[in-house]
Amino acid sequence: MADKIRWGILATGNITHKMVAGLQVLDDAEVVAVGSRSLASADAFADKYGIPRRHASYEALCADPEVDVIYVATPHSSHKDCAIMALNGGKAVLCEKPFTINRAEAAAVVAVAREKKLFLMEAMWTRFLPSVVQARRWVKEGRIGTPQMVYADFGFRAEYDEECRLFDPAFGGGGLLDVGVYAVSFAAMVFGAAPNRIASMAEIGPTKVDDMNAAVLGYPGGGLALVSSAVRAETQQEARIVGTKGMIHLPSPFWCGTTATLTVNESAPETFALPYDGNGYNCQAQEVMDCMRAGKLESEVMPLDESIAIMDTLDKMRAQWGLKYPME
Repeated sequence: MADKIRWGILATGNITHKMVAGLQVLDDAEVVAVGSRSLASADAFADKYGIPRRHASYEALCADPEVDVIYVATPHSSHKDCAIMALNGGKAVLCEKPFTINRAEAAAVVAVAREKKLFLMEAMWTRFLPSVVQARRWVKEGRIGTPQMVYADFGFRAEYDEECRLFDPAFGGGGLLDVGVYAVSFAAMVFGAAPNRIASMAEIGPTKVDDMNAAVLGYPGGGLALVSSAVRAETQQEARIVGTKGMIHLPSPFWCGTTATLTVNESAPETFALPYDGNGYNCQAQEVMDCMRAGKLESEVMPLDESIAIMDTLDKMRAQWGLKYPME
């Protein structure tokens, strides 16, 4: 593989600016192309970041022979089609969270990647940040004993705007897919399995998406997770892992934090500073490139079957609320 891995950016929304900023701190990454639904949008984005290749459609980007891997950052409702388009173009793919709208879509994307033997990963960037990497290491080392309970929440208060994707069912709006996936994914990471018991409730707003939701997830072996998310309520945005010998605390905002606190038995809590280079998006990008250079088709930190299982958990939560999106 060439000294630098060449990235294409599919879409030009807010999060793509953060991703490009992250990629620009990596010596072995080069953003060479961007694709948008209009040339004007692609040009404006490319001019801002000095990107040489501009495409007036997603299809053109996916067919660009100068691109090795594509970052898909469209609204949730387009993830499946755009990821498959990129895979069919022979590109590795990093697809924004939530991976897709539902489990069936996730399985369809994974099937294409495996058929074509191309790398694919969900962009759950939190898993690759030093604070979460350290928490995962402490759990694996048994520092807090056997994990028993996980608490994780991610809620913010947005003003109602029926034109905004956050409140639009056609875009998979609502708290669960936008930010609830962080909490559910965190619990899945800790327990290393899908829940076999789910008790969930939601407050469905006037636009027919979940304004707020909460769930208790039960795992094989007896672990429990309390997770919640919202687009109409500002929550603490913390995460805790409680084990038989101690506890790990990731303070607010846990999903992009730079510290972690370990408490073992009756000992005093120890807080560790765990900063990251760049803006943190570079951490997941480095994982993608390390895997590609090693010839891997998926990440051991964010495996494809786990992304499918997480979407299945979100599906089951929505089923308990009676919430379906128009495309389902």
